Amino acid sequence: MQRSLPIQPTVVLLREGTDTSQGKPQLLSNISACLAVADTLSTTLGPRGMDKLIVNERGEAQITNDGATILKLLDIVHPAAKTLVDIARAQDAEVGDGTTSVVLLAAQMLKEVRGYIEEGVSPHIIMKGFRTASQLVASRIKELQVSVDKSDPQKFRDLLLKCAATSMSSKLIHSQKPFFSEMVVDAVLSLDQDDLDESLIGVKKIPGGGVQDSQLIRGVAFKKTFTYAGAEQQPKAFTDPLVLCLNVELELKAEKDNAEVRVEQVSDYQAIVDAEWTIIYNKLELIEKTGAKVVLSKLPIGDLATQWFADRGIFCAGRVTAGDLRRVVQAVGGSIQSTCSDIERKHLGTCGRFEEHQVGGERYNIFEECPGAKTCTLLLRGGAEQFIEEVERSLHDAIMVVKRAVKNNQIVAGGGAIEMELSAYLRNHARTIPGKIQLIITAFARALEIIPRQICDNAGLDSTDILNKLRQRHAAGQKWAGVDVDGDEGVRDNMEAFVWEPSLVKLNAISSAAEAACLILSVDETIRNPQSEQPQAGPRAPPGAANRALRGRGRGVPRR
Repeated sequence: MQRSLPIQPTVVLLREGTDTSQGKPQLLSNISACLAVADTLSTTLGPRGMDKLIVNERGEAQITNDGATILKLLDIVHPAAKTLVDIARAQDAEVGDGTTSVVLLAAQMLKEVRGYIEEGVSPHIIMKGFRTASQLVASRIKELQVSVDKSDPQKFRDLLLKCAATSMSSKLIHSQKPFFSEMVVDAVLSLDQDDLDESLIGVKKIPGGGVQDSQLIRGVAFKKTFTYAGAEQQPKAFTDPLVLCLNVELELKAEKDNAEVRVEQVSDYQAIVDAEWTIIYNKLELIEKTGAKVVLSKLPIGDLATQWFADRGIFCAGRVTAGDLRRVVQAVGGSIQSTCSDIERKHLGTCGRFEEHQVGGERYNIFEECPGAKTCTLLLRGGAEQFIEEVERSLHDAIMVVKRAVKNNQIVAGGGAIEMELSAYLRNHARTIPGKIQLIITAFARALEIIPRQICDNAGLDSTDILNKLRQRHAAGQKWAGVDVDGDEGVRDNMEAFVWEPSLVKLNAISSAAEAACLILSVDETIRNPQSEQPQAGPRAPPGAANRALRGRGRGVPRR
């Protein structure tokens, strides 16, 4: 009689319903997810890129072709594809431009090595090849980059204008490039050149008017704050006024809801009221003694103080936002005071001209001709709100690019020129390397060609024909030959055509894309907890918690 084998007990390691997928199919699935994200973004690349209209769950529409913004609005849930969202955000924060390029490069690198993974090549060999190629590319960019002399202000300004215009060429405002390039360069050059804090460039969006009505204020402008009746009697323009910035509340305090004051006589009550009025009048008199003609406060300025200032020819504004107040202090000098006593002349700022005037449908307080102006304000005009928001995003990208160009004055030619040169360099280098790494570096070289190819496709040009021309020119030593979307031939020297970009943009984009591709290739298993899929899923409450929570809530004592 044959003995039956003992039944092996089933080992349950993970909670029931947990989804685990692993191995080669999991890796290929992650690559497919990344390619789906890149397909969404690919049509937005280049000077002829299309825009995306994204509607959120509240029905609010946004029109944009900024890669980082699109990925942020898409709300991607696939764990591997989220890596692409992260590199786009990192590129946006670090350099400001090249967000679409970095996603396309990462996805194309994965696409090029997909066949090798299917054939059983180890992901670690591919990752090693990518890292080697990334280092070769970084050293080659540093050899190719062109330094622009900072000692000649006019030449340096021309460099910044070209970089700003190249950044805007793929945006909604490309038809207004000369106008906005000047505005962006003036804005960045008005900052402290050692610090270059772009948060000190204020942007105010005012619907109405044309785009050409947008203006750069070399100082600070902010929307008129909430004011009381007496504000209309205050003067609205000053020349060389002293400006006092406060973090003090100038209004009669309302008693707290649960405050209790016990008084024996009416005169006691009157004494309390008089004391309160005395305190506020003392504050106002101390402010007047400083000689300030413009008083700004982060906290409210009440109707009594507003009228008191109006009677003495002083302008005041309360509830000024922290960001605007910080920029006012940067521009006019002085410092924000948290008390009204012991204010000296050194604590006050000054400006050449202060006025309040109408811009579109809003009134704005504007400080100009500031002595220590290390800040400025862009007043953006336009028809639709979505359009103004896209203009703001486009200008942010251009400001970041110009800021990087000021710090690192090395540039390369854009329009696919640098990618084609790097691709040719890697192909030649790969022939000198034995083994599988040669194939991986060649795949990396092919992946770089996605940028000029996609620029051609988006412009309606024959990408195969133009890429053949570009390969031929780069092989002949024309290292700055790139795509020309306007000319008949489709190819030109982009360095001479002033399609310039800071080399840092390309360095950051290619190294980030290679790192992201390596990260996705290194994942071979995904374990997904079913609880994490539920909206707002948190830890379960212990049993009986609901009953305990209801006790003592005025429900009465149950009958026995």
